[in-house]
Amino acid sequence: MSRYLTCFFVFILWATMHDCQSADRPNIVMIMADDLGFETIGANGGTSYKTPILDQMAAEGVRFPHCYSQPICTPSRVQLMTGIYNVRNYAEFGLLETSQRTFANLLRDDGYETCIVGKWQLGKDKALPKHFGFSEHCLWQLFRRPSRFASPGLEINGEPKDFPGGYGPDVATDYAVNFIDENKDKPFLLYYPMILTHCPFEPTPDSADWDPASPGSKTYKGDAKYFGDMVSYMDKIIGRILTQLDQSGVRENTLVIFTGDNGTDVPVVSMMGDVEVAGAKGKTTDGGNHVPLIIQWKGKTVVGKVCKDIVDFSDFLPTMCEAAGVEIPASPELDGRSFLPQLIGQKGNPREWIYQWYARNGGVKGAEFTRNQRYKLYRTGKFYDVANDRLEKNPLDVTQLDPETLLVYRNLKHAIDQYIDARPQRFANWKKSNRKKK
Repeated sequence: MSRYLTCFFVFILWATMHDCQSADRPNIVMIMADDLGFETIGANGGTSYKTPILDQMAAEGVRFPHCYSQPICTPSRVQLMTGIYNVRNYAEFGLLETSQRTFANLLRDDGYETCIVGKWQLGKDKALPKHFGFSEHCLWQLFRRPSRFASPGLEINGEPKDFPGGYGPDVATDYAVNFIDENKDKPFLLYYPMILTHCPFEPTPDSADWDPASPGSKTYKGDAKYFGDMVSYMDKIIGRILTQLDQSGVRENTLVIFTGDNGTDVPVVSMMGDVEVAGAKGKTTDGGNHVPLIIQWKGKTVVGKVCKDIVDFSDFLPTMCEAAGVEIPASPELDGRSFLPQLIGQKGNPREWIYQWYARNGGVKGAEFTRNQRYKLYRTGKFYDVANDRLEKNPLDVTQLDPETLLVYRNLKHAIDQYIDARPQRFANWKKSNRKKK
């Protein structure tokens, strides 16, 4: 009998310890707006749009003025979700290769409840969200492409569902807030790659000419005059997420991360004071990949900090895993590094440079550069002082550099040379081999 009592008490002790560990583990909410550059946020100096929720979040948390994505959506998503530079694992547009493991895989395997809502665009198979670590999903563009805004069509846990008279971002957000409340007593990951603010530029439910009976725009771009309404509605949605965290009693145990997946779309021109900033989505200039990054973990993150360390999208996975206490497998090796220490007031291990390989449609050759906060060096040899030449019109003469700038050039040259042979040969005929299989 004593043996059974001993086993019983051991079980109770284990369960108690497990519950305490679960209570201490932070929830993680990762929000990524679609086609939203650095210049659009008031806290970053943007003056064209109203973003009071994000501005307040920045005032109460940590803001990074040097965060860099890939220039377009799928490459950014692949890098963010895997922690690996595109040069090593990006196959083609609209696809996350099934051999890859994501932050959701790692967190779910370690006991987290996981959910993704918003935009997918990573492969047309209803089994993929679960394969990549998400136990629940409410997604646009999983295996079909109906309207994303007015009267939208989404897939909810693999089942298509249409919402006549509804608004796609509201449908996704409704699912998100319900997920938060249903899982408030256990650690959870909510990944929200937003449907806003991607074109077509359409009225929102807060626009004066919103029409709930609209079938959705048939125009690819639309009139950019609605972009401001879309930014405001995006900010409002983030407020809904934060409010739900408060109402569910988990705000102070939740790490909230906000960024954009790439620069603002080309038709949009925004203002930062009296300076015009044209969107440059799809380009490797700052307008294509300089994105906002605002992070808050109440009671943990430094209040009102502006961290000037440089960050790229490979850094999110290790940061989230460190916050959650999740061990990262030794293979495959990551390119990212955690910036969690900087969030809580420590120096951490900041980068000296970031690297980018970008080819929208995959293949072997891509645009490559390394950069720090000020200077950028391309594989072609062109070297720019981006802080003073944002559009990269005037490459510097490397034979005429002062000693300090020459040292930066040499460091960036050494960095980019590390990736000369980084592209796996299996991507050389990727599309050709896949067409043969069909």
